[in-house]
Amino acid sequence: MSETKPLYSKRPEWSDVVPVEQYEIVNPVAPIFYSEQYKDATNYFRAITKMGEKSPRVLELTESIIRQNPAHYTAWQYRYETLCATNASLADELKLMDEIAIKHLKTYQVWHHRRLLLTTLRKPKPELEFIKKVLHEDTKNYHTWSYRQWLLAHFGADGASINKDGEEEYDLADLWEGELDFVDSMLNQDVRNNSAWHHRFFVVWGCGIREGEQDRERVFKRELIYVKQNISLAPNNPSAWNYLRGILKSTKTPLSSVSTFVLPYTRPRDPTASRDIVDLENPPPSEGADLPSVQAVEFLADILEEKGSESDINQAVELWKSLATELDTIRRKYWEHRIRDAHLKLKASK
Repeated sequence: MSETKPLYSKRPEWSDVVPVEQYEIVNPVAPIFYSEQYKDATNYFRAITKMGEKSPRVLELTESIIRQNPAHYTAWQYRYETLCATNASLADELKLMDEIAIKHLKTYQVWHHRRLLLTTLRKPKPELEFIKKVLHEDTKNYHTWSYRQWLLAHFGADGASINKDGEEEYDLADLWEGELDFVDSMLNQDVRNNSAWHHRFFVVWGCGIREGEQDRERVFKRELIYVKQNISLAPNNPSAWNYLRGILKSTKTPLSSVSTFVLPYTRPRDPTASRDIVDLENPPPSEGADLPSVQAVEFLADILEEKGSESDINQAVELWKSLATELDTIRRKYWEHRIRDAHLKLKASK
C-alpha cells in the first residue's frame, strides 16, 4: 500500500462517513502521539464499526490500519468478519498475509488471522512450506512454532479433507510425513534451539507421529540415543537435558535408568581417560566440553532425590550446595530452597 495516499478525510468516496474521534480526557497524563495518518484512519474505522458497514472499502481501511499497527486486534477481527460478509477471496487474503506475516513475525494477531483463514480454506500442506520459510527469518519465534503445531494437530487428525460435494479433495494422512526430518534439520542448524526441541517432543510424544503408538519401546530407544548424542555434543545445553527428562517422564521410566550416562558429565574432565572405546548408548562428553555440566549435576541430584533414602538425599543436598556456591550461583536462592525442602522431607520421614 502506498504511503502517499491522501487522508480518508480528503477522499470523496468517504465523504458520506462522519469520523468518530478517540475519546480522551482534556489533559491526559501520558498522551499517545499517533501519526496523522493513523488518527485519520482509526477515526473512520470507529465510524464504520458504529454503522456496522462491511464492504470492500472497509477491507482497504482495515488493511491501512493493520499495516500501521499490526497489533490492532479489533481491526483484524472486523476485517475477517468483512471478508466473510463480502464473500472476498480468502486465498487472495492469505497471499496478502504472507507479506504481512514476514514483516510482523512477533505479532500474535497475524497468526490468529491465518488460523481463521486456514480453518475455512482447509489447505494446510502449502502452509508447512511457508512456515519453514518464516523460520529461516527467526528460528525461535514462539508464534510461528505454535502456529505450526496448531496446523498439524488441527488438520493431521482429520485423515482427509472433504469438499462440499462430499468427494475427497486431498489426503491429509501424510501431513506429518517428513516432520521429524524437518525438526532434525532445525536442530542440526542450532542444537540449542529450545523451540525445535519442544516441537520434537510434540511430534513424537504429543499428538504427532503415530509410530509412537505402534512401537513405543522402539521409539523410546531411538529418542534416548538421539538426545544422548546431542548432549554429548553440547553438555551445557538445557534444552536437550529437558528433552531427556521429558521422554523419561512420558514413558514412566526412572531417572536412575540413565545414571551411567549422566555421571561422566558431572565431573571435571579426566585428561587420562581413553576415548578408544565408546559406548554408543552412553556417549561421553565431546572433547573440549566445559565440565562439570550444571544440568548434569542437577540431573544427578534429582536421581538421588528420586531414590529417596536418607543417604541418597544427603548426597543430593551436597550437589545442590555445590551448585549454589560454585557452579550455578545465579540460581543460588533456588538451590537453597531445594536444600531446605529436602531437610524438611527428611525430618518429616523420621
